[in-house]
Amino acid sequence: MGRDLNEYLLLLQQLKSYSNVPNELIYSLRSYTTLVYGSDLQNRFSEPMPWIGIYIALASLFCVIAMVADLLHGLRNRKLWFPCKYFTLNAASLSLIAIAMKLPVDLNNSMPGDVDQAAKVGSMGFMCAMMSHLLPALATLDSKELVTNIIALSVLVITLVVNVCIQIETGVVSSTDVLYVLALAILKSKQILEMKYQAAHETALKDQELQQQGRLVVDKIKQYVSNYWVMAATGNPEFFTACSATSCASGIISAISTALHVIVMVSIVGSLWDFRSDYQWSALVILITQLIGSLVGTMAPLSRCFATLSFKLSIKWIWNNVNVFKVESYWTQTLSDWKESTIPFLPCSRKFKIFVENTKVIVLSFCIGFQKTVVVTCKIIGLIPIFIVICIFNCSCCWKWLKSKFNAFGIVLIKEPEQHETNKILSNYVLQLQEDAELAERTLKRISYSFERIVEKAEKQPPYNLMKLLEGYRGFGRAEKFDSHHVLSLLLEESPDCWSLLLVTLITIAISLPNITKDRVDCLLSGVSEGMVYVTIVEESLNATDDHVIFQKAAQTLWLEVEIYQKWLGNKLQKPVPLANTAGQILLWLRDTAMNMVTQVESSDTKGQNDSSKFWSISASSMYRITEMILLSNHANIDKVSQEELFEQLSSMIVDVLVACLMNLPQVIAMKCHSSEIEKREASVYAAAQLLGETMQIINAIQDSELPSLNLDDLVIIVNKWGA
Repeated sequence: MGRDLNEYLLLLQQLKSYSNVPNELIYSLRSYTTLVYGSDLQNRFSEPMPWIGIYIALASLFCVIAMVADLLHGLRNRKLWFPCKYFTLNAASLSLIAIAMKLPVDLNNSMPGDVDQAAKVGSMGFMCAMMSHLLPALATLDSKELVTNIIALSVLVITLVVNVCIQIETGVVSSTDVLYVLALAILKSKQILEMKYQAAHETALKDQELQQQGRLVVDKIKQYVSNYWVMAATGNPEFFTACSATSCASGIISAISTALHVIVMVSIVGSLWDFRSDYQWSALVILITQLIGSLVGTMAPLSRCFATLSFKLSIKWIWNNVNVFKVESYWTQTLSDWKESTIPFLPCSRKFKIFVENTKVIVLSFCIGFQKTVVVTCKIIGLIPIFIVICIFNCSCCWKWLKSKFNAFGIVLIKEPEQHETNKILSNYVLQLQEDAELAERTLKRISYSFERIVEKAEKQPPYNLMKLLEGYRGFGRAEKFDSHHVLSLLLEESPDCWSLLLVTLITIAISLPNITKDRVDCLLSGVSEGMVYVTIVEESLNATDDHVIFQKAAQTLWLEVEIYQKWLGNKLQKPVPLANTAGQILLWLRDTAMNMVTQVESSDTKGQNDSSKFWSISASSMYRITEMILLSNHANIDKVSQEELFEQLSSMIVDVLVACLMNLPQVIAMKCHSSEIEKREASVYAAAQLLGETMQIINAIQDSELPSLNLDDLVIIVNKWGA
C-alpha cells in the first residue's frame, strides 16, 4: 500500500480511539478507502511520465536532426529542392514519428495546463511539417514499398487526427490527402520518365563512341557521362515530386501550420510554467523541441515552392501557362487504369459480378473526381508563390530596363558576367513529364556546373601512388633478360583467375624477396594498394558471374593478409627461407609450398570444404602456376637472376596487369552511367563522375603509353577470355 492510504487508515484508527466520535461517521469515512487507494495507485503510475516525455522529445529531436542534415546536404550540393537523403520513409523513421506523436494520440492523460495544451496542439503542426518535408522521399520507393509505407503513415495520421478531434472537438489542418494524391501520381510519372529515359539512352549509345581507332578519348567519356548526368538530374522522380503542385501546396499548408504553432507559443509565454499534466516539466521540453522541428521542417517545402518556379521551369512558360484547372493525365492515370481493368472472379453468379463491377466503377470514378479536386486545390494554393515569383520577375525586368537606359547615357552600372550559351547537346537529354514544359536555361547551366564541380573535385584527388608506379615503369616491361609480356600473355591465356588474384600473387612474390629495401617494397605496395581499388571496381562491373566472384573473394581475402599482416596463407613474408638464398631458390620454395597446399586440399573431402579451404586452394593454385611459369621462362638462367632483377621483372609484370585491367575503365564508367532502377540512377551517375575524375590522369597515361608485346584489343577484352 502507498503512503497516502497508510496515513488515511492511521487517521481512521485514531478517530476510532475517541469515544465521542460516532461509529457511523467512522464507517462512512472507511468507504472512501477505495478512492484513496486508487488515487495512490494513479500517483505511482504517473511517476515515470516525465521520463516518457523526455523519450518523446528525444524522438522529435532525432527527426529534427535528420531534417537539418537534409537541409545541409541540399545546400552543399546546390539542390534547393532539398532531396530527402537522411529523413526518409522507412521503418525507423515511422517509429520515430509515432513516438513523437504520442501526445496527440494520448486519450488517457488530461492536459489541463497551458503548456500541456500547447504541446498537444503543437505536435500537429510538427507532424504537418514532417510530412511536407518527407514528400520527395515517396519517389525513392518502389511500388511495393510505396504502398506499404503510405498505408502505415496513413494509419498513424488518421489515428492522430481522430484522437485530436475527439479531445479538442475541432478540425486539424493536415496534408494527408496530398500524400494519397502524390503517391498515385508517382506510379504513373515513373513510367513516363522511364520511357523517355530509355529513348534518350538509345540516343546516347548511338551518338557516343568511347574508342576511336584503339585510342581512349577522355573528352568523349566526359561528354558521355555528362549526358547521363542531365538525364538522371531531370528524370529524377524525387525531383518531379519536389516540384509538383501538391508539394508546393503542402509547403504552404506547412507554413500556415507552423505560423499557428508560433502564435500559440507566443500566447503562452507568460505561463510557461503552467504544466499540470502527468508529463510535468517534460511537456515544456516537448513543446520547445517540436516548435524548432516545425520551423526546420517548413524550410525545405517553402524553398521547393520558389526553387521549382525559379529554376525548373522558365518564367515565360509560367506566365503563359498558369492554368489551375488543367489536371495532367499522370495525376489520374493510375486510377483510370484500375477503373478500366477487369477483376478476376472466382466461380460466382452473374448478378454478383455485375454488382462488383458497377461498384468498382462508381468508387473509382469518385476517387478520380476527388483526385482532380485535390490537384486543382493544390494548384490554387500554389498561386501564392507563383504570384510572388512573377512580381520578382517583373521587378528584375524593370531593373534591366533601367540599366539599359543608364548605359545609353554613358552611365555604366555593375557589369554582369558573360552568359555562355547552354550546351545544345545536353538539352537533347533533358527529361520532362509535360511535353510543353520548358526547362529554364539557368537550370541546365546549374546541372552542367554541378557535374563539372564533381569531376574537378575528384580530379584533384588522384591516386598519386598508383600514378607514380605507372610513370616509373613507362613502356612497361622492358627488361632485357626477361620478357615479362611473354610470361604475362601465357598466364592470361591459361589462367582462369582474375586480375586482382594475379596482382596479389605477383606482389606476394615481390615482397618475399628479403634483399629488397623496405622503401622500394613500400612504394610498390602503396601503388598496388591504390590500384586494387579500381581493379575491384572493374572486376565487379565486368565479371559478375559466379565463377569469377569466387576468385575475386579469394583475392580480397588474400590481399588483406598480404597488405596488413605481410603474410601469405599464414607464412610470414621476407622471412629467411631455409636453403633459399637466391631468387631461383625462393621461387622454388614458393612453388613447392603452393603445390603441397593444393595437394593437401584436394586430398581432403571436397564436400566438406568451407569457403576458407576453397580460398586457400585458389590462392595456392595461382601461386603455383605463376612461379612455375616464371621458372620455365628463365630455366636456363634462373640461377643467375638476382633478387634485384626478379623484383624489377615482377614490378614490370604488376604494371602490365594494372594497365591491362585499367584500360577497361572507360567501359566501366559507361556502364555505371546507366542503371535499370530509376531510383538509383542519380547515385550511379554520381559514382561514374567521381570515378572519371579520379582516373582521368590514369586513362591519359595509358593512352599515351606503348605496349609492344600485347595486343591492345586483347587487353581491353582479356577478361572475356578468362574462364573460357
